[in-house]
Amino acid sequence: MDNRPIGVFDSGLGGLTAFKALSKLLPNEDIVYFGDTGRVPYGTRSRETIVKYARQDMAFLQSKDVKMILAACGTVSSVAGSKGELLSDTLNVPFVGVLRPTAREAATATRNGKIGVLGTTATVRSGSYQKELAAINPDLQVFGQDCPLFVPLVESGFVQPGDPITRLTVERYLAPMKEADVDTLILGCTHYPIIAPVISEVMGKDVVLINSGREAARFCVALLAEMELLTEKTAPGERHFYVSDRTEGFSSVAGIFLGQDVQGEVSHIDIDKY
Repeated sequence: MDNRPIGVFDSGLGGLTAFKALSKLLPNEDIVYFGDTGRVPYGTRSRETIVKYARQDMAFLQSKDVKMILAACGTVSSVAGSKGELLSDTLNVPFVGVLRPTAREAATATRNGKIGVLGTTATVRSGSYQKELAAINPDLQVFGQDCPLFVPLVESGFVQPGDPITRLTVERYLAPMKEADVDTLILGCTHYPIIAPVISEVMGKDVVLINSGREAARFCVALLAEMELLTEKTAPGERHFYVSDRTEGFSSVAGIFLGQDVQGEVSHIDIDKY
């Protein structure tokens, strides 16, 4: 048993989808969340910059004595590798990314062997999902589409199903996926599940959406149990939020995503110190 907190980080708000899933699955665990809101988005950055940012994010979480780190960021997971190979030299705790558990779920879900991957430019450029899925089943056909406008839309609060700006953007990006006749669609950035209702409307009810944050959270639970790192506490776990930019903007939007008020629970840190 281990009563230390679980650390979760993302470039901004998107990782809250994984945080929410993790909180539901492990209500007694303490969780520390860091959103690098001062440098969002990561998806348009170079590989070197993404690795640098991820190292700093993890250094901060390790300063909070976490027992595991979940990179709830599709970009970081894709660049770092399914086991965090590029980041392992700076880690002294288990690392979980969204790549491997998401790919496994998609390979199981598909019926026609055609899988679409929506992600940031860096994620799609890396070809990480194609490689991971090919290792699972080389007969799978994988189609990638980068969606650089999705993150700023979500971060700006354009998340309602009836919003015409979001709807038109989704239609534009998903046209190649509809043409390819994919039956399974990976939401390869943890921001994307927030606009999943719009994506589902555009793709149709027969297309299965794979929520990368949820799959990563499930994998975390299984790994913690396997390594005997689950808490022994029976009281509700504590939740702590940290950001690298203004706390007010994060608090107002995070409350909508989590369905609860986080005012007063968010602290600002200087991530450049790590």
